[in-house]
Amino acid sequence: MNYNRDVIYNSRDIFFKKPFGAVKNGTQVLFRIRWPNDEEAFLTILRDAKDAVDKVPLKYNPSTGMHEVSYTFSDIGLFYYRFGGDSGFVGRKHPSSEGFLTKDKSSGWFIQFVYDKNFKAPEGFEGKVIYQIFPDRFHRENVIETEFDDRIIHTDLRTQPLFRPVSGKVWNNDYFGGNLDGIVRKLPYLKSLNVGIIYLNPIFEAHSNHRYNTANYMKVDPLLGTNDDFARLAKEAAKADIKIILDGVFSHTGSDSIYFNKYGRYGDGGAYRDINSPYRSWYQFDKSKAGYKSWWGFDTLPEVNENDEGYREFICKEGGVIDYWLKMGASGFRLDVADELPDEFITEIRKAVKRNGDDKILIGEVWEDAATKISYGRRRKFLWGNSLDSVMNYPFMNAITDFISNGNAALFIDNVMSVVENYPKPMMDITMNHLSTHDTRRIITALVYKGKTGDREWQSVQHLNKDDYLRGVEMVKLAFVTMATLPGLPTIYYGDEIGMQGFSDPFNRAYFEWDNIDENLLSFVRMIMNVRSEHSAFANGTIVPLRAENGCVAYIRENDEEKILVAINRGEFDEIVRYKSRCFLVKPWSFRIQKL
Repeated sequence: MNYNRDVIYNSRDIFFKKPFGAVKNGTQVLFRIRWPNDEEAFLTILRDAKDAVDKVPLKYNPSTGMHEVSYTFSDIGLFYYRFGGDSGFVGRKHPSSEGFLTKDKSSGWFIQFVYDKNFKAPEGFEGKVIYQIFPDRFHRENVIETEFDDRIIHTDLRTQPLFRPVSGKVWNNDYFGGNLDGIVRKLPYLKSLNVGIIYLNPIFEAHSNHRYNTANYMKVDPLLGTNDDFARLAKEAAKADIKIILDGVFSHTGSDSIYFNKYGRYGDGGAYRDINSPYRSWYQFDKSKAGYKSWWGFDTLPEVNENDEGYREFICKEGGVIDYWLKMGASGFRLDVADELPDEFITEIRKAVKRNGDDKILIGEVWEDAATKISYGRRRKFLWGNSLDSVMNYPFMNAITDFISNGNAALFIDNVMSVVENYPKPMMDITMNHLSTHDTRRIITALVYKGKTGDREWQSVQHLNKDDYLRGVEMVKLAFVTMATLPGLPTIYYGDEIGMQGFSDPFNRAYFEWDNIDENLLSFVRMIMNVRSEHSAFANGTIVPLRAENGCVAYIRENDEEKILVAINRGEFDEIVRYKSRCFLVKPWSFRIQKL
């Protein structure tokens, strides 16, 4: 084998480390390094970069010319390892996987993630396409009259969402009237995109258009419909082989809710107004200006104490919130701000989800690498196998956006493979990959404007001219190709497939432009999602980088049934991608998907 002789070790090359990536506990891992054959070398392993676990010698193998050792990881968790001897150490620079000889004792360590051997990915999600819907803004089927007189209902669906403060505050109380019946009506449209999963932003009663300030966990917001309407949506979606995932907002409630009831909308009860309320122990009252602990200082979002036994039972017990909505037809939950929920609480939620079947899923909102994530001073156990099934893949979103914008192919591959290497493969195959969300700029805006931004007034008047828009569409197409061919579940944020624009909230949450569809872009997204769905290698295959230079990346997706080459050229010149004895031409700003 021909290797760069300066590379002593490569954690992503199975010649140096086998098997690749994260492993189940009890797995024996073979490590190889290139080292002077007359010198001792040692493998040092630490638990979570602090507690020494083991130090074992490597032995020289004359048949390979390498020093080798096989080591079994018995426990689950995050481990750090390195090699060293009299000549120095094998150092790395994150996110690169290559190791070089160094005398620097502080040089980067390598990561080995070990997950529970009993973990099984939920059934029926692998290979699906996800479609994210912000319920108020997707489709309005008939107009549902609101029972609340403090809501503003837009009559012109092309109107921009309100963003200017009233009395010094942005109330988020303007609605476009998108509803559950509207989603039912558009199921054929979603099916044309090969959608197999719908992820709904919050649908429970709440007094804001985003509904992250829950007022009643057991009731659909009346503007969206009724609980029976949700059951009908789930039933009709199931007929189309589409699953529904709900947003679980369990770190806080609304101050305007039946539980807290700060303003008296729900009578005399509630934790704020009644010290004997059954919900009082859910919250943490103090001597602050608001009088209670709130999420990120927003007094409209009082934090709950997730360790409170009564609150945990309300969410997780049999017949509780989780049970109720899964029995109503949901197929799982996406946990809002998962890194702000205690691991023990997530474990309880998981038990409640799995009590309803192995085909139910638990996804977490995590913005960083979920395998190495630290929050509030604690290493998180998201991917250990007894917590989440999957996470939102913001690292991939950032990698794709940066690559399409700037063309640094090597950095793109490093960033992608860093995640693939750290995540357990059963979880990697069902990560929620996306190009934009309700919390980010829309993809076309992110690509064309890059890092440029301004205040809300500035954002509110931005709209791409024709040339910039057409350039943006070509960039979006390559972004969709990249997302669709990487490991994980491609996720379409409603409207991205038709060219909708928008900076931050609320401009990324406009009503779906049904009368302004870019048919060219929509046809392309349909095509690429069809291509993805036709090949099992994209659903569960491995990924092996083939090339990363001159703005061109290429990689192989492979399983036992097929091998597919993917090449994406966002550079300005023709590129030739070689695989064994074959050569493939990739034109500038184009791609190639080739079955081998």
